[in-house]
Amino acid sequence: MAIIYSDTSKEIHIFNDQISYIIQILDNGELGNLYYGKKINHKEDFSYLLEGGLRSLAVYTKDNDYFMSPQYTKMEYPCSETGDFREPAFEIKQINGSRVVCLEYAGHEIYKGKKQLEGLPATYAEEPEEADTIEILLTDELLQLDCILSYTVFRDYPVIARNVRFLNRGEEPVVLERVLSASVDLPDANYEMVSLAGAWARERHVKVRKIGQGVQGTGSRRGCSSAEYNPFLALKRPNTTENAGEALGFSLVYSGNHLELADVDTCDMTRVQIGIHPEGFEWTLDSNESFQSPEAILVYSDQGLNGMSQAYHKLYQTRLVRGYWRDIPRPILINNWEVTGADFTEESVLGIAKAGKELGIELFVLDDGWFGSRDDDVSGLGDWYVKNYKKLPNGIEGLADKVKALGMKFGLWFEPEMVNKDSDLYRKHPDWILCAPGRSPSPSRNQYVLDFSRQEVVDYIYNMMEKVLGSAEISYVKWDMNRYITECYSNRQTPQGQGKVMHQYILGVYQLYERLIARFPYILFESCASGGARFDPGMLYYAPQTWTSDDTDAMERVKIQYGTSYVYPVSAMGAHVSEVPNQQVGRSTPLSTRANAAMFGIFGYEMDLNKLTPEEKELVKQQITFVKEHRKLVMQGSFYRLSSPFEDNDGAWMLVSEDKKEALVGYYRMSGVPNGPWKRLCLIGLDKDRKYTINKNKEGLYGGDELMNAGMVIKNSSLCACGGDYSSGVYYIADHKSKDEGGLQG
Repeated sequence: MAIIYSDTSKEIHIFNDQISYIIQILDNGELGNLYYGKKINHKEDFSYLLEGGLRSLAVYTKDNDYFMSPQYTKMEYPCSETGDFREPAFEIKQINGSRVVCLEYAGHEIYKGKKQLEGLPATYAEEPEEADTIEILLTDELLQLDCILSYTVFRDYPVIARNVRFLNRGEEPVVLERVLSASVDLPDANYEMVSLAGAWARERHVKVRKIGQGVQGTGSRRGCSSAEYNPFLALKRPNTTENAGEALGFSLVYSGNHLELADVDTCDMTRVQIGIHPEGFEWTLDSNESFQSPEAILVYSDQGLNGMSQAYHKLYQTRLVRGYWRDIPRPILINNWEVTGADFTEESVLGIAKAGKELGIELFVLDDGWFGSRDDDVSGLGDWYVKNYKKLPNGIEGLADKVKALGMKFGLWFEPEMVNKDSDLYRKHPDWILCAPGRSPSPSRNQYVLDFSRQEVVDYIYNMMEKVLGSAEISYVKWDMNRYITECYSNRQTPQGQGKVMHQYILGVYQLYERLIARFPYILFESCASGGARFDPGMLYYAPQTWTSDDTDAMERVKIQYGTSYVYPVSAMGAHVSEVPNQQVGRSTPLSTRANAAMFGIFGYEMDLNKLTPEEKELVKQQITFVKEHRKLVMQGSFYRLSSPFEDNDGAWMLVSEDKKEALVGYYRMSGVPNGPWKRLCLIGLDKDRKYTINKNKEGLYGGDELMNAGMVIKNSSLCACGGDYSSGVYYIADHKSKDEGGLQG
């Protein structure tokens, strides 16, 4: 791992054992990108990688010098209106109306470790030796404007972490209209673009398309990262598979509006960009003010999409998630929502908790309906205190004590960013919602968005939540957000400052999280936004797990969790067993299959356990015992995708321990096949020289090389658990010298 500056060639080489990233200071003082990819050995001069020459209609940087045209040069942080007609990384409007900016190299600083970003989530280095960072100073002397480009290379990951900061040293204000976190110019366009797209209840489905001349990409203008488009983009070679070939990942550590794009020019160069969505963004920098962009995480893999995903998983698990719960297996929970909705009593929810305790569940979570005048979705949001003592005669404190007496932990649901008009908060502060003057705010789910760009709003919500959380022994908080932002106008902001509100809103959310975490460091926070509408790296910095989707149907969850795994580890995915027919799709899947899908995530239940048959209760006990035995592997194992449910009738994945002594394999069949073929599933990541057992089959020993090359046979017959519709199996693979546990089939 190193960052080397060559004074003779004016080049900066950022590299570790896996990747290289090379920047050159160009003749006009701007930065060019020479290379990003697999590690190459350092030398003093890579300038041959800078191509140039005369082209018709091109604009050049110097008179009578036809080598460098911004339009055809691989730029590092490109501007607009000076000859580069591709997508710019930034745009700045000056007081005279001009948008012409010339950022020239003015110096750099190289240091060990990594700085944190003020007010923003970001990856971190626990020890300075884990990472090297370079901050490159670019300056427009006419405007007295500084731009600091920051690059961190980690010792142990094929990762570059990037961010950008602007500082106005001049006396006149400037207006930032576009500030992206990263821009990379690649020398060709032989790529397919991979994105994670969908909608509520089908989040993060894998979408692949060939890129071509023009701009293609995704993004969100919904006020959050959204269920529709995740803040992630990957480029892969057409022949790249899950386990071989090149893939480049771009992930934004941010929870608000975002943009990801690939801009292919007329010469098949590809510009990849990621950052805050520029639409609706307008940030005035007065004298001596600065603006900090979110962090972008760039991953290079020459070991296919699995290699890219594992880099994200390991980095985000250990150097983005933080605090008490980072490395600790999470408790198995029971949530009352799909059983009772908001219509419950203390007696009814204690009945659910007691049934869960008898089966081995460790945490009871009281969902929506405990606060204010909340009996349905039209009232109560914003009043985070108990008013209805018919529901909870002893308040939250009394219920928490009774759950604790059962030998369980207690958790609570909040939706702190929203308010109903039928609430004490709204009646007292109707101006605290985002709403344009003279306009009627658009309702969604009968709720409105509180203006978290205002400090007094954040303070008010914090004080209520702090009082509740401090009044009882609460171990878990489910933090929900159930609508997108419209009419984004703050009654406290100036007309010129309205373009700041979307970003300031997210900063307010982050601040509230940070204050609550500091006050209650042992509470486990789970992020939720109508399920997976805010499943992004920014949230993982504060909440180590996210409710993956409101869609709890096992077959749909296989798709959702498969797509989510492109960036996010299974240790971040909340995954529960729910009732059938499923509330979202009406499908009835076996209890075993529902559990087999949820086991590859943070496990729990959302069902009336009192209505189970004795046989079903025994199966649930077995499921819970199995999860407890293997949740360390789920938390820390390396995840491999084996078969895509988007491309085939079945889906499969596996987790492998670091020492390769054990693994969990999940296999899921969408529909039965009459007189179908035998299925062999080739495993990945095992030790080829070890002998393994599968489940409790003491008679059979299988070499790691056999299981990876010949495959594990999954039979397809009426006698096999994996033969019919919605069937599944979870298989425990263990070194034959280790303790051998059983698997589960459905």
